[in-house]
Amino acid sequence: MARIVWDSTVGKKTVMAVSGLIMLLYLVAHMIGNLKIYFGAGEFNHYAHWLRTVGEPFMHYGWTLWLIRVALIVAVVAHAVSAYQLSRRDIKARPSKYVHPRPRASYATRTMRWGGIILGLFLVWHLLDLTTGTVHSGGFQEGHPYQNVVDTFSTWWGDVIYIVAMLALGLHIRHGFWSAAQTLGVGSRTRDRALKTIANVLALLLTAGFIAVPVGVMTGVVS
Repeated sequence: MARIVWDSTVGKKTVMAVSGLIMLLYLVAHMIGNLKIYFGAGEFNHYAHWLRTVGEPFMHYGWTLWLIRVALIVAVVAHAVSAYQLSRRDIKARPSKYVHPRPRASYATRTMRWGGIILGLFLVWHLLDLTTGTVHSGGFQEGHPYQNVVDTFSTWWGDVIYIVAMLALGLHIRHGFWSAAQTLGVGSRTRDRALKTIANVLALLLTAGFIAVPVGVMTGVVS
């Protein structure tokens, strides 16, 4: 039964929508946590430590965080695979160009594919930079996330990579949230305006919230 659902176009769109909403909830929480950097190194580092102790003593140190990471990995892979397969299916269904031009899609719609690729590459860089420290500049300090963040955004390339990725994220959310609502049957002619407004607000808040961190470092507010 699960295979039948997955093989259908509706099933893949549903997986894409649900996984996208899971990631969206994480992004909202992640952005709020990131903004704690404006309260200083002590509070930001304490927050990072707290993430590893959630659920203690029932959960061992770091287990809850790893469960969240695994759930996110599953969501990211499911989202990417379903998006790729839907794209390939669409191409196979329309092997030749349209006889009549299609209505011009929005900029966000036309850049969803490239936006997804940019975000995928950014995610790899972000983990190698601030989680493992593999590509981190300035000397990665285990257990000192505040200083690691400041180090990253003290370089022009770190700022450029992050800001470009967050702009791509905003466009992705703007179109993806509305599309997910349609797929899950929430959308309707009377709700479309409200859903698009919510999508625009979410995209704007998340983009601004995430970009506020490198801007804070660049302007010296966070140092």
